[in-house]
Amino acid sequence: MNRKALVIEDDPEIGKLVRLHLMDIQCDADVETDGARGIERFRTGNYDLVVLDLMLPGLDGLGVCKQIRALPGYVPILILTAKSTELDRVLGLEMGADDYLTKPFSVREFVARIKALFRRVEALDTRSGVDEEQIIERGTLVIEPAKRRVHIGQREITLTAKEFDLLLHFARSPGKVYNRVQLLDQVWGYNHEGYEHTVNSHINRLRAKIESDPSKPEYVITVWGVGYKFNDELEDGR
Repeated sequence: MNRKALVIEDDPEIGKLVRLHLMDIQCDADVETDGARGIERFRTGNYDLVVLDLMLPGLDGLGVCKQIRALPGYVPILILTAKSTELDRVLGLEMGADDYLTKPFSVREFVARIKALFRRVEALDTRSGVDEEQIIERGTLVIEPAKRRVHIGQREITLTAKEFDLLLHFARSPGKVYNRVQLLDQVWGYNHEGYEHTVNSHINRLRAKIESDPSKPEYVITVWGVGYKFNDELEDGR
């Protein structure tokens, strides 16, 4: 059965190109060129993916992303942006986007990112059993996988989708060391040479949110020359 995507892109040529490449992987696509109309289309459609440009007339991509995330249900969002600064990428991820690509982008990478998002959704849909939903408590850190919520003590921590996935991946295997390539493959679902910096930036932002002193992390530990691990010396909080 074909999936269905909503492409919100104000450049008709890019919108057409994205639609064609989505169709190549059996994903039908509707295209909107305006943010507000894109939101209305999303509300009335049943979509499996949103491909979203940041620079839109009227309501921009960040506003669209924020509104979509305020609606019930989860649909992966891939941001396309001509902006290349770290701040712009971080803002998109903080608003709830799952991934981003900077224009111009290669077709192969675009398709790989989309396939990775679909694999992630399939994995979420097929997970079952107590272990997958079991609340994880380590020290004062509490992770609720079913609700995708994180608390440290009485304080709720707001994480992006990928930051949550990264933390949960670590916490489910305390003490296990992952290098950057393994994390790209297992958390992001793709592995492209040169994208290890994506892991670094996400871990830095995750630490800034969950660690009392990010320079001396308590939860996500650096194993120098190898990678990262979740601290296996923390007591089970239950």
